[in-house]
Amino acid sequence: MSRKVLILNGPNLNLLGTREVEIYGRDSLSDIEKSCRSHAKGLGIEVDFRQTNSESELVTWIQDARGTAAAIIINAGAYSHTSIAILDALKALDVPVVEVHLSNIFQRESFRAESYVSRAAKGLIAGFGAQGYRLALDAISQLIGTGAKT
Repeated sequence: MSRKVLILNGPNLNLLGTREVEIYGRDSLSDIEKSCRSHAKGLGIEVDFRQTNSESELVTWIQDARGTAAAIIINAGAYSHTSIAILDALKALDVPVVEVHLSNIFQRESFRAESYVSRAAKGLIAGFGAQGYRLALDAISQLIGTGAKT
């Protein structure tokens, strides 16, 4: 069984560390990627970490994960609240999906409380900043049975 986990990041997440640090924190996306790779190694998981500002590219990456990835962790950013195309692509998968948000989307603007991604996700981790990605890796480890304990 593949132990490859695709970690997908949507629009504007390339600006982490400089964009609205009071909401998203000071960690850059590169910092988060390094942390994920280190944490995943300890869990026996291979990470494929990506970011795009393009909805169509996210959909293509999700479709390409069919048969190659054991799971997906996704922070679709603003597309979480708008993209039925991403929802449909995620629903076509037969692997676990964990949704991550750096901020607590339920404490923000009302439109952020609706996430299409959540409808396809096994679980949602929100409000823990960069640590949310590591928590998602722990959850995925359990879901795909790598034997690591959370």
